[in-house]
Amino acid sequence: MILPMKKVCLMVQQNTKNEALLKLREVGVVHLDRSAPPESISKITEQKIKVENAIGILNEIKTPKKKNAQSELTAGAVRQEGAGTRRGRRSTDIFGTEEQEPYSLDAVRGSSRPYLPDLIVNIAKERKNLQDRNAHLAREISRIAPWGDFDPVSIKEMEALGLPIYLYELNQEVFGAIDKDVRFIKLEDTKKIVRLLVFDNELPACTQLMLPEKSLSALANEIDENNLDIEELNAKLSSLTDRVNALKKEVSVIQKELEFENAAAVMEKVEDIPADMGLCWLTGYVPAEDIGNLKTAASENGWAVSADEPADTDEAVPTKLKNNKFVNLLNPITDFLGIMPGYREVDISPWFLLFFCLFFGMIFGDAAYGIILSSIAIFGIIKFAKKGVPAGFQMLLLLGVFNTAWGVITCSWFGAELQYVPQILKDISLSYFSEAKTDPEIVTQNLQFFCFAIGLVHLTIAHLKGIIRSIKSLKVFAEIGSIAMLWGMFNVVLYLVVSTDARNMSIMPLTTSVYLLGGGFLLSFIFGYYEGSVGQSILSSCKNLISVVLGITNVFSDIMSYIRLWAVGLAGASIASTVNTMAGPLLGNFLIFAGIILLVFGHGLNLILNVLSVLVHGVRLNTLEFSGHIGLTWSGTAYKPFAEKAK
Repeated sequence: MILPMKKVCLMVQQNTKNEALLKLREVGVVHLDRSAPPESISKITEQKIKVENAIGILNEIKTPKKKNAQSELTAGAVRQEGAGTRRGRRSTDIFGTEEQEPYSLDAVRGSSRPYLPDLIVNIAKERKNLQDRNAHLAREISRIAPWGDFDPVSIKEMEALGLPIYLYELNQEVFGAIDKDVRFIKLEDTKKIVRLLVFDNELPACTQLMLPEKSLSALANEIDENNLDIEELNAKLSSLTDRVNALKKEVSVIQKELEFENAAAVMEKVEDIPADMGLCWLTGYVPAEDIGNLKTAASENGWAVSADEPADTDEAVPTKLKNNKFVNLLNPITDFLGIMPGYREVDISPWFLLFFCLFFGMIFGDAAYGIILSSIAIFGIIKFAKKGVPAGFQMLLLLGVFNTAWGVITCSWFGAELQYVPQILKDISLSYFSEAKTDPEIVTQNLQFFCFAIGLVHLTIAHLKGIIRSIKSLKVFAEIGSIAMLWGMFNVVLYLVVSTDARNMSIMPLTTSVYLLGGGFLLSFIFGYYEGSVGQSILSSCKNLISVVLGITNVFSDIMSYIRLWAVGLAGASIASTVNTMAGPLLGNFLIFAGIILLVFGHGLNLILNVLSVLVHGVRLNTLEFSGHIGLTWSGTAYKPFAEKAK
């Protein structure tokens, strides 16, 4: 659920501003409602970018390094304004004394040692310059190679002596048209190009070859020398790869500094107050359940604080979700996607998790794949059991279980043909979905019906949530109308897509569907824009007549969208079957190893494609179709308090 927020205003004395911010960070509940102008914190931002660039450079170096105990030490203080005691930062150097290490993570204290991120970035720049130079030299060699290994200096010396020589590359047509009095030496004559050394005068209307900087051999030697320098620079960077952990810790330290400076910059001074009584203030948002912590801190430190309900027009209110541990398994996915409901929207996390797991299982659709994913998850859970299991492994286990379950009931095992599937696996499959027990055409119809039924239930839940939210308003009839249109259109879809001459899958007469569609549309038209007046709602519907009428079409397309669960799952099964067909002939002879490699590669690729399919299709059905019917725009800002550690 979305926790209620309070808009707070905090006022402190100007001369205790920094100490107040340190205390406020310890409390860790205030989400600042605005950010400082970039120029006010540009130095620290540049510092952070520099360290992050250094980390990226070292991560590109593949040479394995022995673990250095010093890389686990804590990052030092920043720097831009000295040791930083007013921010509560440590002034220790990550690499100890100058006798211990030649590098420093302190950019200001006057150390004679180079600042480590600067050193890394400069080495990388030098390496990039050499690589660019080599690329230029390689192009020069390719351009000059047909002329042979000559020294351009000698040609310039001949010109100084009054014996100019010009180099030309001409096509056959231009070569045939040059004046017969021209003195030249033909070096090469091909079907397309003629290369000439021309003496005395330039050829009119012809562009002569630009001389290279050096001879071919000198250019090649420079490339070799540059390659040696590049190897040396790579070795230097490799020697620093064990500093990555220390640099990552330094990023977190700089991030705290950045947050502090941002908080200090957004604190505004109260005007018309004597200098010795100066006051400053800031505003932010605090979860209602944590407001007591802030008031206690304010009482202990002599701050003035007020807390009010955010205005209805306030769009900056952050969103803080609070769910049980099971629903929080969804967090790795929503964090990866960067989506958050708005403060005044509805939290659909439980339904998102439930249906996403179902969509995942249907799209992957193979029990063997599910067992693989579950095994990976179990391995990760065991490995991190003592340190704390990441939510990602727990979520992967849940998804693997759903995947395995769907594969079991549909009798899908590595896309194998049913004749090769053990009888026990056929017996435990569900006849409604399993071709091992039911005619394939009937199974296809059943699966399509099931996909549309999922869509109906999913979207109906969205409008039931709307009914609960609008229960005290006549707008509830618009939600009822939407549900009626969903059920009517569901039957139409079954009649048009799933039913055949031999088997009618519709659940009601078409005339009933028409009544549901018509009645639902009428209710939506009358109450869809209700805000206290039925007449005003009808007038608004008339003004938006096109979008209201298109609502019926949207209902049809939204229900039809759920057929992707069957179609994408079928595509994955077809790929798996194709891989088996290709590898099968290789497994019965001396090419068995090639067959095994093909199986591993093919099914591994199919797993990756299925992951992408889930991200595209499984997420879409929750964040577009379902969210559209529930009125969720995912326009929220995550609650990020000014705190010692992110929450």
